[in-house]
Amino acid sequence: MTVVRSTLPDEARRVSCEALQDTLVDLLGLSLIGKQAHWNVVGPRFRSVHLQLDEVVSAARTHADTVAERAATLGVPPDGRPETIAKVFSLPAPKEGWLRDSEAIEVMTEALGSAVLRLRKRIDATEKADPVTQDLLISVTADLEKQRWMFEAENSPGGS
Repeated sequence: MTVVRSTLPDEARRVSCEALQDTLVDLLGLSLIGKQAHWNVVGPRFRSVHLQLDEVVSAARTHADTVAERAATLGVPPDGRPETIAKVFSLPAPKEGWLRDSEAIEVMTEALGSAVLRLRKRIDATEKADPVTQDLLISVTADLEKQRWMFEAENSPGGS
């Protein structure tokens, strides 16, 4: 059943919606990683890292909503169910238990970096298929790159 009909040709819609679905999974997973680290971070930079993690979670959730709505706009129902995320999510995640502030920063830097690399491939894939989706993915990538930079700067040489 198709509730919404897209103006995109079928192949362009398939490419775009695959990129959007994969991005949705990454974003929802990033929000979970961020919250897990947020709840368990300890150390001298606890407060700043704790607050920074909330910024990432908020950004990931906002982008996830926009990405899901784009997929729905193209006539493909987005799938953000927990079992879908658990089944296909593959970004680096924190270990169980307490997390030193430096470890939380490291895992977020790695997870955000992996997400950005994956997004760049999706940007390339959607270039001809759907420039509107590509533009959305570029925007998400820019924000995640900024978040990654902010975490990476926290653990730069000479820091605590």
